[in-house]
Amino acid sequence: MNILVSPNAFKGTMTAREAGEIIQGFVKEKFPKFTTKLLPIADGGDGTCELLTEILGLEKKLVWSLDPFGRPVPSYFGWDPYSRKAYIDVSTASGIASLGNEALNPDVASSYGTGLLLREAIDHGAEEIVLGLGGTATVDLGIGILAALGISFLDENGRELTLFAPKYLAKIRHIQKSPRIPKVKFSCLCDVKNTFFGAKGAIPVFGPQKGVLPNEIEEFESLCGSVINRLFEKQNKVFIDQPGFGAAGGIALGLSAFFDTEIKFGSAYFFEKVKLESAVNWAEYIITGEGKYDNQSTEGKACYELMQLAHNQSKKIALISSGSESGKDLFDQVLTLPDLDFSAQDYKNKSRQNLQALLASEFSLDF
Repeated sequence: MNILVSPNAFKGTMTAREAGEIIQGFVKEKFPKFTTKLLPIADGGDGTCELLTEILGLEKKLVWSLDPFGRPVPSYFGWDPYSRKAYIDVSTASGIASLGNEALNPDVASSYGTGLLLREAIDHGAEEIVLGLGGTATVDLGIGILAALGISFLDENGRELTLFAPKYLAKIRHIQKSPRIPKVKFSCLCDVKNTFFGAKGAIPVFGPQKGVLPNEIEEFESLCGSVINRLFEKQNKVFIDQPGFGAAGGIALGLSAFFDTEIKFGSAYFFEKVKLESAVNWAEYIITGEGKYDNQSTEGKACYELMQLAHNQSKKIALISSGSESGKDLFDQVLTLPDLDFSAQDYKNKSRQNLQALLASEFSLDF
């Protein structure tokens, strides 16, 4: 039997490859006569471009950048010299996971470090940047990125604002655009279809994850609206909210005011790039998984899209995930991980132990 092991990242605990290696190791030990293939998957969430860089065999360019609070951090981008494309995850420099248990501060956190990384790629010759939008600590509309690419944000006295300063967005009164702004195209990979505004918009849904308090949501959304108006007025454009603008604190939204920007939903883009359909065709059984399968998973997340692809080819598929939300019954077999205590120091080791124990006790091909 051919078994395809294709998990997504287990957010905050294991990369897709780390989880996949545990699952593949278990299958090889329990079913030594079976043939396995490991092909980790992603959907625009954190680590998507890192995984593409690895699977496609691209060059990995290492550079230093700044984290969400302006501290030095090692970063990288994937480089395809033939297409002149750079592959960059916003989580590389501006990721929430890099902060660990540190207090979040959406009034300070900036995407400027990602902007520095983009500038390095552009200076290297990039004509298009594929930008994975998952896992940011920021809700800054991509203002930090724009500042790194030659757009200045000024206060009421015409003075340039200091990056990583508290209440940065609230102090913006004027915008200046350098004539040396690079000409580059952005393809933004999203794992959610939320618009920026509305009940399911960026601030109500994702703001609390990044430190926006419940009593601050309305005010923060209003502030973002004022900044968005300034961005689009500067370019003599009319702002039209779009699915995907709610991802990564509005980064694609901010970029679209000044650059050729296209939103692509990450699963379809990733699956095509790594030829996942061919791998599913090869397999007789598929094992996937993610940290927590929930009601957002049906909005283009990798596990859900892989399940549809598998069933379209009449293939069986198992899901490994925590959570008890509806929708898991669409899979042929479901293995439910216990909830983790993320405040514990060893939670990452515990997550691996839980996965190994769950496979040993519950995985079966008898159905």
